[in-house]
Amino acid sequence: MVDLSVNLNGFKLKNPIITASGTYGYADEYDDFINVSELGAIVTKAISIEPKKGNSGERLFETYGGMINRIGLENVGIKEFISKKLPTLKDKNINFIMNLAGSSVEDYIKAAEVAQNAGIKAVEVNVSCPNVKQGCLEFGTNPNSLGHLTSEIRKIYKGFLIIKLTPNVADIESLAKSAESNGADCISAINTLKGLGVKIEITPDKNIKKTFVQGGLSGKCIKPVALSMVKRIKSSVQIPIIGIGGISTVDDVLEFLTVGADAIQIGTENFRHPDVTIKIKNELNNIIESLNLKSLDDLKRKLRNE
Repeated sequence: MVDLSVNLNGFKLKNPIITASGTYGYADEYDDFINVSELGAIVTKAISIEPKKGNSGERLFETYGGMINRIGLENVGIKEFISKKLPTLKDKNINFIMNLAGSSVEDYIKAAEVAQNAGIKAVEVNVSCPNVKQGCLEFGTNPNSLGHLTSEIRKIYKGFLIIKLTPNVADIESLAKSAESNGADCISAINTLKGLGVKIEITPDKNIKKTFVQGGLSGKCIKPVALSMVKRIKSSVQIPIIGIGGISTVDDVLEFLTVGADAIQIGTENFRHPDVTIKIKNELNNIIESLNLKSLDDLKRKLRNE
């Protein structure tokens, strides 16, 4: 049997396949397609202290090789998550990571305290969503602000702490270093790129109708950026890295493992192929077997040394 397990600084996964925040709901939404408990973990939709309705107007725009979203972190709020979603995750034995978002340091601290008290084993701190007016990117683009936020959360939260970084910066290395030096256990990268969708329609009465969707670009088109940034982060920090960005095939996973990712998250592709995670997990297992290797760790060493 191939050992696909991953040990991320003490946070153990049965395999490296994780679903990305915002693409997999809160708990069992994909039960009709796969056995979610077979995955390494799922990352919940971003959870804020208070419920959020998200942005108004058009919120999704399909584009070449991906999509632009401006959902705006719509979510049920942390109180309802704990009371209604958490029991399902526990009952179905789904390994999960809670994604946290806030508009202020105080918001993040309150959310971290709730997570700590609820016994949640892992959180991913969203400091990189480009679709909200306050918070997130305000912390995620400045190393000092990010370091302060990470340090304050670390004082409260004792579980596995992941900081999710934005690609919308020139120096992602300094952000990764700041997160590491202030107590992060892991980096996840990347979140969406800033993008603009434009649709032009000529109406029957010869007028022009324009639609603009400014938001976060995700999907296959961002994979080269993600690979570059994961490689840069790997050269800057010692903590584990979860690679995210345009992953849709097992070959994509191999590329991320090669440049330094220890696990990966699959996001946009879930909307096209809701069983893609299990398919990739099985294909990864077969590749390791075909190379006469015993484990995922053996594959990582082979990819990085040859």
